[in-house]
Amino acid sequence: MKSDVTVVLGGEAGQGIQTIEFILARVLKRSGFHVLSTKEYMSRVRGGSNTTTLRVGDRPVRALKNDIDLLVALDPAVIDHVGGRLREDSVILADFDASHLDRKVLSVPLTAMAVEAGGELYGNTVAVGVLTGLLDGDQEVLEEHVRGYFSRKKQEVIEHNVDAAQKGYRAGEDLRKEKGIRLSVARDEGVADRLLVNGAEAVGMGAIAGGCNFIASYPMSPSTAVLTFLASRDEEFGIVAEQAEDEIAAVNMTLGAWYAGARAMATTSGGGFALMEEGISLAGVLETPLVIHLAQRPGPGTGLPTRTEQGDLELALYAGHGEFPRVILAPGTIEEAFSLAAKAFNVADRCQVPVFILTDQFTMDTYYDISGLPLEETEAASHIIRTEADYLRYRITEDGISPRGVPGFGDGLVAVDSDEHGEEGHITESAAVRTAMVEKRLRKMDQIIRDAVPPVFSGPEDFRTLLVGWGSTFHVIEEAMALSAGKKAAHLHFPQVYPLPPQARDYLDRAEKVVVIENNATGQFGRILKIHADRKPDRSILKYDGSPFTVEGLASALDGLG
Repeated sequence: MKSDVTVVLGGEAGQGIQTIEFILARVLKRSGFHVLSTKEYMSRVRGGSNTTTLRVGDRPVRALKNDIDLLVALDPAVIDHVGGRLREDSVILADFDASHLDRKVLSVPLTAMAVEAGGELYGNTVAVGVLTGLLDGDQEVLEEHVRGYFSRKKQEVIEHNVDAAQKGYRAGEDLRKEKGIRLSVARDEGVADRLLVNGAEAVGMGAIAGGCNFIASYPMSPSTAVLTFLASRDEEFGIVAEQAEDEIAAVNMTLGAWYAGARAMATTSGGGFALMEEGISLAGVLETPLVIHLAQRPGPGTGLPTRTEQGDLELALYAGHGEFPRVILAPGTIEEAFSLAAKAFNVADRCQVPVFILTDQFTMDTYYDISGLPLEETEAASHIIRTEADYLRYRITEDGISPRGVPGFGDGLVAVDSDEHGEEGHITESAAVRTAMVEKRLRKMDQIIRDAVPPVFSGPEDFRTLLVGWGSTFHVIEEAMALSAGKKAAHLHFPQVYPLPPQARDYLDRAEKVVVIENNATGQFGRILKIHADRKPDRSILKYDGSPFTVEGLASALDGLG
């Protein structure tokens, strides 16, 4: 028995790799296996090489491994595309003539079995069956999920798909039992009832838990999945979902919704966020709450629109002209994606500032099983007041947070102005008022810092080397650190990257060596540590080729630290 195996499905864009992934991940989870599933895909409708990686384990698996145990190649080009991930003992299954390749490839007649089941279009379902049989998944669960996935099709189509899955399953069983392909992983019977969730779903559910009832966005990968998730549940949770004509309209709709009393969010990626910057600055002067989910992808420009990177941290940090407070959250786990999305609404509402949720393509598209979501950590606390006749929207307060009213709720006038303004919300050019208002807005940072999400520490208390990460690097650092034995290393993960939580200072000061691990080229979080914690990293481990860190790759880099 192996503790885990890595299975890669590969083919051209348009060959239905995502369909195979969707069904197979759920079948394997229901069969008693822990599953991580993530994808790499081209930004095109047809052609290129798309792959999905499934890591199947007898314990929770959370990070991506580089080495491939089993490759199912639906197209010859895939073998070259993932050649660097193949070992000598990697098993390759294919439905094409591979005699010209300098590798042993086992022929599996996926197309022929699909034709027997009703036609070539059932080839994807055959592939699901083959993999389920080869990995010793549950045949009844396979049939149940195939019927469910195709339940809206005609009965004839459903039966053809079930037949295709069964034929594939028998072929997979034969590979395992008769051909001796051993890729077995021990089952964990408690897995079946666990949740299988990806980052986009977790952010969406967290937003709902935080009281989100309005979303306005313009589609842009990889953020679009949050918009579609919330739009698909609009009636169930009373959410207004608006696909705006562009990102400028989206951010202004979001500001207007907050002004009217809604709890609103926009979701976007780098180029769209850039267009929102004037609206972000408007939120700063209006002191209107604002939540923006920024799903990062490699830039500049269009860059690699379907790949991953942590390159927009400083974009979020310095977005919008002028000086005003903001909060930047960066979930590293599915559970954090849920809890931080909910928290974003409460922080924005209480402190009347922009709050940014930074994820990336890897977080958005990666599924793995979890025991549940931290519902006890969420609330939807409203800080709207009923206004009196003498209400002042921007009343000077000790903590800088003025009582927030909304139009029509009370007797007061809720006046706001994008120009500098006095307490009543009317335009002013008074130097004294200007100074007082700037200082009022900046005083909010004291409350924001007090409420900051603390860093997550793991490792020995007498550590010498401190590995620092943020966002999606959490799980890969944890697993790579465990493989790099012999070092007194610990891990400090930052779910909140700005402002820095005060608890971080002690860990940073105690470290002999600070190593920051980031998916970008210039060490953006390392600069935040230098500027805001007065601790320059001793070393940075950076990756910026559009792909996430892998366990083996990061473990090798950590071994090289000395």
